[in-house]
Amino acid sequence: MPRPVKPRKIAFMPENKYFVPLGKRKCELKEIGLKLEELEAMRLKDIEKLNQEECAEKMKVSRQTFQLIIDSARNKVARALTEGKAINIEGGNYTFNICKYKCNDCDKIFDQVYEKEVNKCPECGSEDIVCIEKSKFCNRGCRRPKRCMK
Repeated sequence: MPRPVKPRKIAFMPENKYFVPLGKRKCELKEIGLKLEELEAMRLKDIEKLNQEECAEKMKVSRQTFQLIIDSARNKVARALTEGKAINIEGGNYTFNICKYKCNDCDKIFDQVYEKEVNKCPECGSEDIVCIEKSKFCNRGCRRPKRCMK
């Protein structure tokens, strides 16, 4: 059984999510889907000019996974431009924030997608966990304030 895909962290949501080549009629238009994490990979690498290791760290993925994501994105954009297809940016497996949690029973520190409700420590199963990202995202508006360290 394959390993479940971890959500990739993105920091940008595009305002315009659909691009159409000029002069194509809607009935003859084909489209290519570009995932939001693929767009984020191109933004980090090509616009912000970060190296692969920095991009992978920002997206909370391995360098190999980042390379696979950006290769897929560039391939899709190149095909859309050369074949005259529309680009539809949507979907994917992404999150906006990943919080760092600490178990007060076993002292294990682990990352978890912010949108996912964290109930237990993955190491010992304890429910006595707290968010330690107090100086970052959680300080601005954690939906679980009783779990954030003061």
